[in-house]
Amino acid sequence: MRPLFEGGQNPLVRRLPYKRGFNNVFRTAYAIVNVERLNMFEDGAEVTPEGLVSAGIIKDLHNPVKILGEGQLDKRLIVKAHRFSESARSKIEARGGKAEVVA
Repeated sequence: MRPLFEGGQNPLVRRLPYKRGFNNVFRTAYAIVNVERLNMFEDGAEVTPEGLVSAGIIKDLHNPVKILGEGQLDKRLIVKAHRFSESARSKIEARGGKAEVVA
């Protein structure tokens, strides 16, 4: 007999297909913000996670903020966030702004 044979009934894997997979409890979920969303701030402004909440770009400060490089940036900004993608950092610095990592 096979090691997982269950006596002719439906195997557990077929009875509970929604239970498959793995959930990492140590995963860090980030609040994602694309660079093009930062165009709503004034030229030369300092963009912080608190400013993103007040502007309505992110919901709350429970998750750290990660800036991604989707879209074009038209203004020179000082952006403070927890993480940056390489493309976002290069787009911010190409406009003369700064990408600062917040602890």
